[in-house]
Amino acid sequence: MADDVRIAHRTCPLCEAACGLELTVTGDRVTAARGDRDHVFSHGFVCPKGATFGQLSHDPDRLAGPLVRGEPASWEEAFAAVEAGLRPLLGEPDGIAFYLGNPNAHTMAGGLYVTPMLKAARSKNVYSASTVDQMPKHVSSGYLFGHPLTIPVPDIDRSELVLILGANPWESNGSLATAADFPGRLKAVQARGGRFIVVDPRRTRTAEHADEHLFIRPGTDAFLLFGVVHALFADGLVELGRLEGHVTGVPEVRDLAASFAPSLVAPMCGISADRIHLLAREIAAASSAAVYGRIGTCTVEFGTLTSWLIDVVNILTGNLDRPGGVMFPRAPHEPVSSLGGRKGFRTGRWHSRVRGFPEVKGELPVATLADEIETPGAGRVRALITVAGNPVLSTPNSARLDRALGELDFMVSVDPYLNETTRHADVVLPPPDATRKGHYDFSFLALSVRNFAAYSPPVLPPDPGALDECDILARLTLILSGQPAATDPSVLHSRLLGAPLAPGDSPAERLLDAALRAGPYDLTLDDLRAHPHGIDLGPLEPRIPSVLRTPSGTIELVVPAIAADVDRLRAALAPSRSSSNPADLVLIGRRHLRSNNSWMHNVPALVKGRDRCTLQIHPQDAARLTLTEGDQAQVTSRAGTLAVGVEITDRVMPGVVSLPHGWGHDRPGTRLSVAANHPGVNTNLLTDELVIDPLSGNSVLNGIPVEIKPFPEVRLP
Repeated sequence: MADDVRIAHRTCPLCEAACGLELTVTGDRVTAARGDRDHVFSHGFVCPKGATFGQLSHDPDRLAGPLVRGEPASWEEAFAAVEAGLRPLLGEPDGIAFYLGNPNAHTMAGGLYVTPMLKAARSKNVYSASTVDQMPKHVSSGYLFGHPLTIPVPDIDRSELVLILGANPWESNGSLATAADFPGRLKAVQARGGRFIVVDPRRTRTAEHADEHLFIRPGTDAFLLFGVVHALFADGLVELGRLEGHVTGVPEVRDLAASFAPSLVAPMCGISADRIHLLAREIAAASSAAVYGRIGTCTVEFGTLTSWLIDVVNILTGNLDRPGGVMFPRAPHEPVSSLGGRKGFRTGRWHSRVRGFPEVKGELPVATLADEIETPGAGRVRALITVAGNPVLSTPNSARLDRALGELDFMVSVDPYLNETTRHADVVLPPPDATRKGHYDFSFLALSVRNFAAYSPPVLPPDPGALDECDILARLTLILSGQPAATDPSVLHSRLLGAPLAPGDSPAERLLDAALRAGPYDLTLDDLRAHPHGIDLGPLEPRIPSVLRTPSGTIELVVPAIAADVDRLRAALAPSRSSSNPADLVLIGRRHLRSNNSWMHNVPALVKGRDRCTLQIHPQDAARLTLTEGDQAQVTSRAGTLAVGVEITDRVMPGVVSLPHGWGHDRPGTRLSVAANHPGVNTNLLTDELVIDPLSGNSVLNGIPVEIKPFPEVRLP
């Protein structure tokens, strides 16, 4: 009956926390969502995003079927149009580019079918949200541990001291650290007598709850951390503990740190030399300590060095791979043979055509995608496939990319919305909503602060007019490999499984079951189905040396690329760089609990209330610029100009202004009715595509020099 009411359990797919949800299902709709109190990992925690799970799934603006040049079409018509648009380019694969958004990490299809699609295409023009978010951490981990996915996470449930740089878990939970109720876990650190310290240019909600908040000038975390490393050596505090014999390069790190004494870096970062020395002593003296950094440490000029230094401090104090420090999770689907042989990590297997950027982890910096579309010549990008991404809002100098997308010969998007990016697409292929597909976190269970496993079957049956997301990506893959558009997607499913796919079987479930059976816990999919609240697999355990994949089989602290980039950092320590002009202002981003990048702004409950898209500015700077609360300010960078409302607050330090990320829903041709009524402004009109972290190709989104003045009573050009 339509009014039948039942309870279903599933993992929330809306951020990296992997919380369990208890859903009330009335007929064919999710009518309520709350935290699953029996969930083995989240224990009932839920954030505002998870509580709106049903509203997001049943959003009336979601596309009900494919669009071909803006008009509704059948699936067969849509894939025929895809074949017609892509077939002329199959002989020049680099002419087809890909952009992968971060929601790919939140779906089983994204975890299982994107890689086969890219292999079929054979294009070197692969771009993703990783180079506006996290690539520095992949690169530093690759050099240190031998593989870019070997990322240690803070073991906060057992830590005595947690140092947090550039992260705001009160707003975003963990990132590259799956930790349901991260705030509650930090409160537990304090409750058992421990402490946590926050280093951030803003007094974030996390900083407000911390035992101490240290304001730092944007982008200078590497100087602070090198000062800590210098102090560890100078004060005789280096103690590798059980890592002794598994680490090479300690003398080289000492030599690299020699130029970064606390007294020299203090003027650069704005934290006193005495406090830097004390910070080193506190980390070294703690029975367990974890240094954790996130997006604020990645999206800066020295992102890879900062990410590397975070783990150098963890290593030199013996806090890597020990309880309460930072440790390596073991995911339920991780093969027993782990991550392969000792090949090590390298970049630059190919380079971008226009600006010569090296490939990193199979992709190029998204900061150069517009170059590759706009610049004529052999290898020019003529077609683009986006999967769950909105680069028009999320990449640097996005106005330029917005214009460049209009120059493409063909574009196809796998996306449930007609948004700022997909409005350019010739074909839009919408996947089913989250209630109608199973869920398993391939990415986030490999980054969890406690080992566990959970699978969520579909809550509602398939929509008769929809196509399974695995089928959508499989059919794209087959077209890219030269097969006709009408080819049955089971051809690819069976190839990936190594056996025929039986009618009615879910390819994602079959592939997951195979991965679990090959994993370290002797699990099957049936085991996970029998435990709807998840299976607790215990605390993190030491994994060195087995987890290392470097050529030497050790943690390699210093490689030539890192050493060379230290020279760049040393040059930036010159007096002319460290003596800032009080009139200079730099822009940083910020997060909000009710937002996740650009894709949560069409849910009424998540955008209600006062305007969150404001320019936060310190009272001293506001007075100097004759700005008052609620004024419109004109903000200008090398890349662009925008006008935005002013919020005067001492939450930001003097010389720093802050805009949130993911807004700017004012583009014509979209179908986002709620977001259009709360458009905000796009901060990436100001970020600069010409400035990147050279080791990782990551865009620099924090510390952007800007000029601010009262907005004139004229329209912006």
